[in-house]
Amino acid sequence: MAECVALIGAGGKMGARVADNLMKEDYRVLYCEKAEAGIAKLREKGLDVVPAEQAVPQADLIIHAVPDILMGKISSELVPLARAGATVVLLDPAAAAAKELAVRNDLNYVVCHPCHPQLFSEQPGEEARKDFFGGIAAIQDVVVALMQGTEEAYQSGERLIRRMFAPVKNTHRITVDQMAVLEPAMAEVVGAAAAVLLREAMDEAVKAGVPREAARAFMLGHASSCIAITFDAVAAQFSDACKIAIRYGYENVFRPDWRKVFEPDWVRETIHQMLHPEE
Repeated sequence: MAECVALIGAGGKMGARVADNLMKEDYRVLYCEKAEAGIAKLREKGLDVVPAEQAVPQADLIIHAVPDILMGKISSELVPLARAGATVVLLDPAAAAAKELAVRNDLNYVVCHPCHPQLFSEQPGEEARKDFFGGIAAIQDVVVALMQGTEEAYQSGERLIRRMFAPVKNTHRITVDQMAVLEPAMAEVVGAAAAVLLREAMDEAVKAGVPREAARAFMLGHASSCIAITFDAVAAQFSDACKIAIRYGYENVFRPDWRKVFEPDWVRETIHQMLHPEE
């Protein structure tokens, strides 16, 4: 008999992407959504909407595709309804790392997050090359952690995760704490901030009189080549003059103590602020 999956938040941004992939699989999926807009989207796909209170007690696997800031509240409402031995699947480590997730000793918990399609990776066709987030056509990897539970539950969760984010090349098994180092610390606090800095640098060039199209072409081209060199995607090095410019940038653009964002206390504080923006 096919495993039963309850997809909580099936009509949301991430839930809708997961729903599209699970429609192609042989799981018995119960699609749960409260928002009217999300319910309408699911019905447009020909999917029935099941109240979470009915779906969760039936499910072998319960996917929480809900915003991080709601995870504590929603999990506290739904976790008590799950049958013993079921597996809760989280799509982000924040609530788990912050200990704001409702936990039962008789449940399994598997945490995952897509890596998204990598720069410079070979992709099978034009649709895949334009799939920057993955889960549609582009090949990507996924990180997976067993927060609590059995090895059998991990294997069942990992099979589901591969299908949720398909096509998947590799799954990397790590811990929840390691996943929190990857996101938010590495990918968002540093990576996303660096991406915003690149855009703001381009905007400053435009303010200085450079035509926008020229500035955009120059920035994106140099960002591609610089990242290719830095991540060993090409057998090349920065020129001596560029190395001087990089050192000058480090001294004048970046804080000298920026690596502190990877310290456990900083990671915990970042996650806390993300889950509690009102503070």
